[in-house]
Amino acid sequence: MRHDHIVKQRVQHRKEKNIKKGKKPHLTWRQLTMIGIGSVIGAGYFLGTGLSISTAGPAILLVYLIGGLTAFLVFCSLAEMTVNIDTPGSFRGYAKMAFGHCAGFTIGWMYWLSGILVIASELVALSTFTQYWFPSIPLWIFSIIYAALGFLINIMGLSNFSKIESIFALIKMTTLIAFTVFGALLLFNVITPQEIDTSTSQVFESFMPNGVIGMWSSLVFVLFTFAGVAFMGVASSELKHKRDIPKAGIAMFTLLLAFYTIPLFFIFVMVPWTEINDSNSPFVTALSAFNIPYIDSIFNIIIISAAFSTMVGAIFSITKVLVSLANDNDAPKILAVINKRGVATKALLLSALVLIVTVVLVFLLPDTIYEYVTTSAGVILIINWIVIIASQFKLRPTYKDNDTFKAFCFPYDSYLALCLIFIALTGALVERNQRIGVFMSIGFILIILLCYRFIYRKKGGGSPK
Repeated sequence: MRHDHIVKQRVQHRKEKNIKKGKKPHLTWRQLTMIGIGSVIGAGYFLGTGLSISTAGPAILLVYLIGGLTAFLVFCSLAEMTVNIDTPGSFRGYAKMAFGHCAGFTIGWMYWLSGILVIASELVALSTFTQYWFPSIPLWIFSIIYAALGFLINIMGLSNFSKIESIFALIKMTTLIAFTVFGALLLFNVITPQEIDTSTSQVFESFMPNGVIGMWSSLVFVLFTFAGVAFMGVASSELKHKRDIPKAGIAMFTLLLAFYTIPLFFIFVMVPWTEINDSNSPFVTALSAFNIPYIDSIFNIIIISAAFSTMVGAIFSITKVLVSLANDNDAPKILAVINKRGVATKALLLSALVLIVTVVLVFLLPDTIYEYVTTSAGVILIINWIVIIASQFKLRPTYKDNDTFKAFCFPYDSYLALCLIFIALTGALVERNQRIGVFMSIGFILIILLCYRFIYRKKGGGSPK
């Protein structure tokens, strides 16, 4: 959700580089794989895993395997429609084709709202990382500073983030690789710190401390860390050979699971899982156990840089969504007005006003707002996934070319994805704070549906002005 337009820019940038090199503009499956990895890994993983670990314990490693499978099946469904159906708007356009204008309207505004929630969660993440150095300063002050910087960058008209995002993607992957190497050196006693148990026994002795319930309730947060995979289904239409879609998808998810699970395993090797909480990054907590000068601060700076790039890209993305909605008469036309720099300032202003409310909530509810916001964004994301799969069921008979990419084992793979998504949604009802996030999401969606009904009540199904 937060990466749609950023992914498209990266794809376009890569195509232009291929042309300059005398190659065809299409992407290879390796290029698509790397774009996907850089787009998916974000601050939700670096900070949100603290909440997941405190809920599931070391069993979070298994939950990530389940989450990866679910996201992969959704990727296949969207990739199939992208290759076989020529329509703008990605899954919003598919929902409109399959279920009518109300579905397109609702999904579009859900997309924007989930983007707002993503920015809010990134702000909390950034503020939490920064508070590591300044524990006496409240989170809301850092939230205001980072939000102001993010909107300022967008107002300046720096709309082409593809190169910047590629640099930060490299930073994120390099960070995880460096952390993994450090953990491996500890595990194999190449580095032997005193008074620190780095054996694997503490990982497996209490692998499922909260049982199946803990794994169940943490699944929604794990799915949230795979948020960007849906948009790789969109980018799959740019592949040179459509038969390479399975190859790109399998490679991307294999590497993602490696980047997600292996560093987490080494976190459990470095520090007992009971010392990890949702107020600090588990990476910083793990590294703080060692007397390596400035190593935790270095990792903190890297994570802040990655999280900030994700937030700036998300602001750009939701602005484009508002402009798209306005151009389709699903939002006030004034939001589509663009200045000389190519910036939709009024759309930015609306997003900023809504975000101010979230920052106020950060100030009022500093201990729980991150969990509320993360759960709300995750639930809306998962509902979007349900719509993607439902659209696939409805539109599959309309495909014209039978030789193009088709999802694996249809319809059983789609049914499996729906079952896993249902398990994640019901698991979010186990904990009180997660329940509040779910109810918030349902309330947001009902408000969007009521707005649609109000807009069209006197128009007899016509387009809103």
